[in-house]
Amino acid sequence: MGVNAEIEFPVIEFRPSDLKRGTDGWHRLCKRVREACETFGCFEVVYEKISAKVREETFELMKELIVVPVERKQKNVSPLPYHGWVGPCNQVSLLYEGFGLEDASNYDSVKSFTQLMWPNGHPCFCNTLHTMATQIEELNKLIWLMIIDSYGLGEKWESVMINYKSLAWSNGRLKAVNHRVMMSGEKDRFSIATFAIPVEGTIIKAPKELIDEQHPQLFKDFDFMDFFLFAFSKPAKHIDSGEQLQAFASLSPPIFD
Repeated sequence: MGVNAEIEFPVIEFRPSDLKRGTDGWHRLCKRVREACETFGCFEVVYEKISAKVREETFELMKELIVVPVERKQKNVSPLPYHGWVGPCNQVSLLYEGFGLEDASNYDSVKSFTQLMWPNGHPCFCNTLHTMATQIEELNKLIWLMIIDSYGLGEKWESVMINYKSLAWSNGRLKAVNHRVMMSGEKDRFSIATFAIPVEGTIIKAPKELIDEQHPQLFKDFDFMDFFLFAFSKPAKHIDSGEQLQAFASLSPPIFD
């Protein structure tokens, strides 16, 4: 007999009083974030620095982007999968349309994208999207810093952690969830997904502090871009997305440091 049960994901408020590093509030917050990432792989964050006004303005501007002529949309190209425009297609969905914008926290990158879509310019779109992307990037860095501190890894990881593939880097401790969008009803749905992608040449390697007898090393060291391209290759097409990392980089049997 099937059971329909809704999973309640953690809702974590980032109060300004808890964001001072080294305080008791900070350490409690770090623990809650780590536990949510280990158990669920995600959580809902309440964070006042990303204003409701900016979010609302961004989604309104998305509606303008959708009606841009197709010949302009087709100029949003990238050699990497799903980093450019993806129009309605059988491979994804006849109801789906997506745009890729690399380095969205870089103003020049956003400006270049805006000029492709609107050759005469669209300052409001450019400024609003850049503001949104910058605020999200700051939040991403903050969350990674909390995870680093929660594991007691110290300052040496601060500059390199913010983009790492969390499941492999954490030696399987952080849960990686499958991303899926489910549609219902007759209204259009707009969503913004932000991804932290390592620069080319980044090697994913679990810190020795996260390898012990209870947590043997699960994955080999690997170049993230090699894995990314594998995930969109023909051999990986028939592998469940949740199993692709294991197929690409798992150590069998696991080894100890």
